[in-house]
Amino acid sequence: MNCKNCHRLLTEESQYCNSCGAQVIKNRLTFKNLLEYFTETYLNYDNKFIRTIISLFVKPDEVIDSYINGVRKRYINPVSFLAISLTLSGFYLFFFQDNLKESMDFSGLSNYEGQEKLNEALSNFVFDYNSFIYFSIIPAFAIISWMVFINKKYNFTEHVIIYLYTMSFSSILSIFFTVSIILIAPKSYMTFSLGIYFLLFIYHIFLLKRLFKLSGKQMLMKTLAFLPLGFIFYVVFSIIMIILVIITEDLTLQDLIPSK
Repeated sequence: MNCKNCHRLLTEESQYCNSCGAQVIKNRLTFKNLLEYFTETYLNYDNKFIRTIISLFVKPDEVIDSYINGVRKRYINPVSFLAISLTLSGFYLFFFQDNLKESMDFSGLSNYEGQEKLNEALSNFVFDYNSFIYFSIIPAFAIISWMVFINKKYNFTEHVIIYLYTMSFSSILSIFFTVSIILIAPKSYMTFSLGIYFLLFIYHIFLLKRLFKLSGKQMLMKTLAFLPLGFIFYVVFSIIMIILVIITEDLTLQDLIPSK
């Protein structure tokens, strides 16, 4: 009998391949063993995904620092974690896009038709290119973080690892709580969202303080340095997004100019 993955010779009693480590599958695929595999892989307390979620909540600095320093088996790797969060985000938008658009309707706040068109186009763009927007934020945060903590122990790539973990974790938690608020109190969605953003901001302060072993005063100074850089990124990103919206949503500048 040979391993179906690397084709190395195995004994009949082998449960795992001694060469590549793959599990030896002897039975045909059925819904039952597929469900068992899913439960064992994603719902078992001791699996990497659940362990990573719990550890990122209680000791995020350990997850990130251990991965950067070579620990690869204890937690799920950041790229796979990002892939899972993007997949969950895709399902979330597929099922709740209409609810979100209704909760984010700002038409009553617009003073003229052009603003309403822009708001609608921005909303469509965010939903259509959610993964792209989400993915682009990670290197942007990493650049800002690397600049603020340039005299510390991590290089730029390692700062990317930080935000691959934290943004994926933030996305997964946000999906869970947002679905709950949409089902329970949809009119409170915007207020709830602002609260979530504030808590995620505090979470990152907590993480970076522990990760770089800073005092409260040092963390305050780093935060004050982070905020203006973050604001500059926000302005640049918003301008780029509006330009892309005008291009992709077939808007013209004439559409956005208030009519006399």
